[in-house]
Amino acid sequence: MRRRHHFHIDYRGHSVSATVETGLRPVVEVLVDGKETGHAAIRADRPMAVPIELPTDPPTPATVRATAGPDVPRCLLVVEGDPDQHVMAPRPY
Repeated sequence: MRRRHHFHIDYRGHSVSATVETGLRPVVEVLVDGKETGHAAIRADRPMAVPIELPTDPPTPATVRATAGPDVPRCLLVVEGDPDQHVMAPRPY
């Protein structure tokens, strides 16, 4: 059975959202400021790193790390040059 889980974070004035779809073929889709910037298939229950860019001048490289399971999916935002990993909060879909 497929389920969608939605995650969101506001980072330095930019909206970063991720949708993790679980099921037979889990996938993750990432939007930055409402535009799709990343899409990847998740293999098993291992974390998947989806590279993105934040629209700054110059663009800031970042990664959304998504895990589909085994229990509840999780997402982290990792921004180049920022030592912290930011937990993306789950949101109702």
